[in-house]
Amino acid sequence: MHKLLCAALLLLLPLLWSKPATSSPSSGHRYKSIFSFGDSFADTGNNPVVFGWYSVFDHVTRPPYGTTFFGRPTGRNGDGRLIIDFIAENLGLPYVPPTLVHNGSFRRGANFAVGAATALDTGFFHERDIPGGSSKFPLNTSLGVQLEWFESMKPTLCRTPRECKNFFGRSLFLVGEFGVNDYHFSFQRKTVQEVRSFIPDVVATISMAIERLIKHGARSLVVPGVIPSGCSPPILTKFAGAPPTAYDSKTGCLTAHNELGLYHNLLLQAALAKLRTKHRNIKIIYADFFGPIMEMVESPHKFEDVLMVCCGGPGRYGMNSTVPCGDAAATTCRDPSARLYWDGVHLTEAANRHVADVWLGEINPSTGVSRKQGAKGPCRLGRHKI
Repeated sequence: MHKLLCAALLLLLPLLWSKPATSSPSSGHRYKSIFSFGDSFADTGNNPVVFGWYSVFDHVTRPPYGTTFFGRPTGRNGDGRLIIDFIAENLGLPYVPPTLVHNGSFRRGANFAVGAATALDTGFFHERDIPGGSSKFPLNTSLGVQLEWFESMKPTLCRTPRECKNFFGRSLFLVGEFGVNDYHFSFQRKTVQEVRSFIPDVVATISMAIERLIKHGARSLVVPGVIPSGCSPPILTKFAGAPPTAYDSKTGCLTAHNELGLYHNLLLQAALAKLRTKHRNIKIIYADFFGPIMEMVESPHKFEDVLMVCCGGPGRYGMNSTVPCGDAAATTCRDPSARLYWDGVHLTEAANRHVADVWLGEINPSTGVSRKQGAKGPCRLGRHKI
């Protein structure tokens, strides 16, 4: 597995490192609005509305969600601000309003992201009986559905092609994160190797969405990769019976699930490189989600109980399917800022701030933590061997 991934990386390195012949939009670009698509990592409040459509109770409507910063639940999956909130603050823009909740203007931005959203349409999963049983997930909120919502809103923002080009040319588009739910739902029924076979479809869907947004006038797009699922408490809990050899001895993370994430990110970066070559006047930024989380996992002195959730029920990783965060029987850690994970896959505000700082190094280099993208050293992606 390692050798195959390494060989693939070496073949793709020239593409990943290639630069457009003409310059991209200025890094000092002044954005007037943010348009966001994604899942719970980006959702600022659509989640409870959509869950209500399907009669699914949403625990994010209860304390202690939101209490670190907002002082109340806001529909965000976290104790406070998300990555998108820190990006908006940095760019001097208001928090991006969730489209299903906000009744005002969306000229300063709109958030179409919904918790539990997938890149692939629901039909893909239902045809394969994923996740199985009587589950209502995934809900009909895929990337394609979110793009349809955007296209329905577009006439209220601009009317002519020229007006739309000017308006969206001053906007920042956040496309994702997408992929985590596609894979996590699939792990309920499929092996890691079987789920790997879905990755090209997921990446192709993201790539086509970017093309679609560019046609609408987008000129600056941020496209995040996926997280290291092998370090995610829900995945560690799901596969708690894995043999000792399945874990990384230094981090305690599941190796195969992390390798799947690295493979997704490798294919995604290659797809983005092709898009940059095709659209040389468009700024397409790959946002590393995997690396910053691994940095926090590998630096446990920054956090206590690094793989334990802050809010949850009894269990090895603080995860318990019958006692989720927000439940009356759930417990919350004393200091969320000392934890990496909030309620499961979701990060604490402190961890979101760290990831946002890294992404802002590419979005707004004057304030973020800049880093080179691509491989470092032989057969590496970021700091992580593949």
